[in-house]
Amino acid sequence: MCAERLHRIVIAIILGLVMGMAGAGMIKLAFLSQLFVMIMLFLWAFSDFCPSLYLLRKIIPSCYESKNQ
Repeated sequence: MCAERLHRIVIAIILGLVMGMAGAGMIKLAFLSQLFVMIMLFLWAFSDFCPSLYLLRKIIPSCYESKNQ
């Protein structure tokens, strides 16, 4: 498992949890969680820096490093 793939899995899990919270009536918590994910994705899109991916790469090797070696 590489960092980028795990990052996409974590994002999918978080979005699933947001849907579950919205379905369970926790609208405010779902909204805040979704807003946090959106801010992180905008930060990643505009600055090409994702804090969560940066931390994951410190723990797990990057997909691009494992393909080059």
